[in-house]
Amino acid sequence: MNETASELQGELRQTFDRLKELGGAVMLEDYPGALEESADGEVGGDSVSASEERELSFTVRGLIVERANRLADALDRLRSGEYGTCEACGNPIAGARLRAMPEVTTCVTCQEAEEMTLTRASHARGR
Repeated sequence: MNETASELQGELRQTFDRLKELGGAVMLEDYPGALEESADGEVGGDSVSASEERELSFTVRGLIVERANRLADALDRLRSGEYGTCEACGNPIAGARLRAMPEVTTCVTCQEAEEMTLTRASHARGR
């Protein structure tokens, strides 16, 4: 358990470090005048590109925050003795799956079933 907790904490630390890296870049963009203004009034070059970069940065940051939350939840499950057990069927989650994605909460079989359900629902809405 200690080794698993250390691995989860390491993953969580790396995730927080990545968030910090992204936060610095976003903060710079949030300060008017922080970037050089061109003669035609464009800040830092192409305003569409800056807007797209900002949107991408927020999207990436959101995904990283979601992962950090899932890793924190995994640590809670580890402490309560539920880590490594599929939330859907109660069977053990394969060790290889947990090593690859330590924050997962479902076994491969249940994950595939969930994805099939979502795909069917998506196709039904598209009709």
